[in-house]
Amino acid sequence: MLSASLITTLTGLLVPVLTKNLVDGFSVSALSVPLIIGIGIAFIVQAIISGISIYLLSYVGQKIVARLRERMWVKLIRLPVSYFDQQASGETVSRVVNDTSVVRALISDHFPQFITGIISIIGAVVILLVMDWKMTLVMLISVPITMAIMMPLGRKMAKISRGLQDETAVFTGEIGQTLSEIRLMKSSTAELNEETKGLTGIDKLLGFGLKEARITALIAPLMYLVIMIVIVMIIGYGGMRVANGSMSTGSLVAFLLYLFQIIFPITSFAMFFTQLQKAKGATERIIDILELKLEEGQTGLEMDITNKPIYVRNVSFAYSEEEPVIENVSFEAQPGEMIAFAGPSGGGKTTMFALIERFYEPTSGEIRIGDIPITDLSLATWRSQIGYVSQESAMMAGTIRENLCYGLEMEHISDERLWEVATMAYADEFIQSFSEGLNTEVGERGVKLSGGQRQRIAIARAFLRNPKILMMDEATASLDSQSEGVVQQALTRLMEGRTTFVIAHRLSTIVDADKIVFIEKGRVTGIGTHQELVRTHNLYREFAEQQLA
Repeated sequence: MLSASLITTLTGLLVPVLTKNLVDGFSVSALSVPLIIGIGIAFIVQAIISGISIYLLSYVGQKIVARLRERMWVKLIRLPVSYFDQQASGETVSRVVNDTSVVRALISDHFPQFITGIISIIGAVVILLVMDWKMTLVMLISVPITMAIMMPLGRKMAKISRGLQDETAVFTGEIGQTLSEIRLMKSSTAELNEETKGLTGIDKLLGFGLKEARITALIAPLMYLVIMIVIVMIIGYGGMRVANGSMSTGSLVAFLLYLFQIIFPITSFAMFFTQLQKAKGATERIIDILELKLEEGQTGLEMDITNKPIYVRNVSFAYSEEEPVIENVSFEAQPGEMIAFAGPSGGGKTTMFALIERFYEPTSGEIRIGDIPITDLSLATWRSQIGYVSQESAMMAGTIRENLCYGLEMEHISDERLWEVATMAYADEFIQSFSEGLNTEVGERGVKLSGGQRQRIAIARAFLRNPKILMMDEATASLDSQSEGVVQQALTRLMEGRTTFVIAHRLSTIVDADKIVFIEKGRVTGIGTHQELVRTHNLYREFAEQQLA
């Protein structure tokens, strides 16, 4: 890669020498065919090698950024949920896409130019000193002047560029969030608010862009002024030398050509140092992500958890020390039991689910499967044996088939099996009503389906995984009464021989639970069957009287 650039640079250094010989011996009769051929070959070789060099540099840059993005992506999808609680997804996307592009630009475009520029300058200066050291010293007067102009402007540009990077990441995060929740924005008539936020972000980006433009507008004319002064000085002084016979015309022409080989790289150095600062900032952010601690449990025991009891012992959890969410919770679930979590909103029911699924780790206490802490099992082993149906019925953009098989090897699952689980989840009728059937596109986050349809596909997905543990966050909440009855029967069949955890907002769905865990403000205030809690737990009895009367 660099060797091709070096050959191009060295070839370019030969051209002025050949031109000098051509000019000094110029006459129609004295035209040297070998000299003309030599100049032509030098140009052709330089052009060919330059093209190869550009491609190789781009290839290497693209490969490096691809590997970097691969490492970041593999890392990101294995980071704990807590990381994404604290980071806007749009900003993270910007780090993967924009920051790595900055690094690529430095590697592919600016760094090779800097190296070849240095070589070109050194080679040209050495040749010029050999040719005419006096003229070379006159030319070198411009170097400290140029550096004095470029260094402060380069530092200023670097500061602005890093600010632009950060603002781009924030802006990307904000518009990503707005567009992902477009229905909330529309239903809340928040267009004006989002318009204001968006325009403010655009104005900030414009401000940074204009600051960059102002510095660029200073750099270009100043460099042009310095270059023209040097050229005029060289032509004037060189012309005098040619006139008095102490310098040949060819030497003057060669000197000017070498001068251009010095000037052009110097003008690109300011952009290199600016890009270097931008890449340094981007690299720091990339390294921050790559050095984050992975979600615990990437490796561990492989174990079948069928017919094993689950014990939750003195579990507490807090997002921060000042905000305890779960405090000293204990209960157990025997194989095949249905354990329901009930209680006021915000009491910690969903957090308890997240702890069981290991989205978070308890701050104290432990959860065991049989005699083994679940933290001893690999995450893949543990989660692959859990079927989860959330209240939000999460969907990915793609087809119904892809959503049913999400996380599984789709090519190994037959259509017959998919229709079987769809029927069990009472989803077969509406899927058959679509002209594309299982290949129907559901849209981003499943927007082309109704809430009830999304919920039934989520339930069918849980059936397909044949889980050992079922976790349902009010799984039938979006269904009408007729569909709910059928799905409830299917869920009852699925629960046989499996441990089931249910978050209940409607007590009618859990009156037959083997055990109801009533949670208030992060604490368990009662455990028992429906009848036991009605007798012994005042708040549960109030809930029952309100909902089941």
